[in-house]
Amino acid sequence: MTPRPILPADPKAHYERQREAILTAMRRVLEGGTYILGPEVAAFEAAFAAYLEAGEVIGVGSGTDAIELALRVAGIGAGDAVLTVSHTAVATVAAIELTGATPVFVDIDPLTYTMDPAALAATIAAHHGKPLRAVVPVHLYGQPADMLSILAIAEQHQLVVIEDCAQAHGATIGSQKVGTFGALAAFSFYPTKNLGALGDGGALVCNTAALAARARLLQQYGWRERYISEIPGLNTRLDALQAAILGVKLPQLDADNTVRRQIAARYSTELAATGLTLPAAAPGTMHVYHQYTVLAPERRALVEALRADGVLAGILYPVPVHLQPAYLHRLTGGAPLPVTERVCQTLLCLPVQPTLDEAAVTTVIAAVHRHLAAR
Repeated sequence: MTPRPILPADPKAHYERQREAILTAMRRVLEGGTYILGPEVAAFEAAFAAYLEAGEVIGVGSGTDAIELALRVAGIGAGDAVLTVSHTAVATVAAIELTGATPVFVDIDPLTYTMDPAALAATIAAHHGKPLRAVVPVHLYGQPADMLSILAIAEQHQLVVIEDCAQAHGATIGSQKVGTFGALAAFSFYPTKNLGALGDGGALVCNTAALAARARLLQQYGWRERYISEIPGLNTRLDALQAAILGVKLPQLDADNTVRRQIAARYSTELAATGLTLPAAAPGTMHVYHQYTVLAPERRALVEALRADGVLAGILYPVPVHLQPAYLHRLTGGAPLPVTERVCQTLLCLPVQPTLDEAAVTTVIAAVHRHLAAR
């Protein structure tokens, strides 16, 4: 029998680990008869808000929906421009465009791969065109962006800060969790995330009561009273089944992040002499390693060698958003993005999911060494 490959993410393994608790939660929803919103969604929203120490959490249909809703809550739409990064999942940019706003790209820091505050300031200074209204920093791969610097720049230019936390559940700056620095924040619960559902889902974090009230209104057709739309709204709701599953998985999140950090520490120790560029956690932050990233000049050869040894490495992301066919020559923002382009050409992700055992981690490390020794 062919050994099972070592996967970059394994939602099924997470399900199997908590199978009985998840099935019990699902049966509770099915037998309760409330499948849209209701007590399961409210309970998860409250639990996740308490975990983050945030103002209010609103469950929505996806992480993309969460970003779009955040922008609409902030009053951003057609005629506005929003600063973000090109080194991200395309969902960040797609959500901005769904509001009618225009994305403006900012280059990334060469060590953390998140928004570079110096590049943000320079991009703002050089910007000509639609008025800049917001900035969406992305906490990428589990590494928090430099929120204190970004917040200072945003305040200077009266920009709304909306955090994209889709890959950083539980990450911190000092003792404060990401998702609580900006006025608004978006989380994804896609199955491969550090906190993943068994389907799609997301959450909007509102750090004031006024923003939360507007978000609740926009979330469901502009209804305050059922069937009466006060304002044009959306339809984006976290499914009750997914909320119940997330409620089971949330208490395991910190322990899982600890395992991710332990695996990452082992990689960093045992791959230190390989010549690969290994990830660096910014001082004062807790990286939660949604991905363990390395820069490999001969990336394709390394990916293929690892695959031959049963290790599936991920490439996130092979092409920055501004160079993808849908956006090429259309959304450059007028500024060069040399760090973004360089990183996207060489970055790959080694498996770091918390269901890996020590033998699997040893296999990954040995496969990397074997390939590099054979070059």
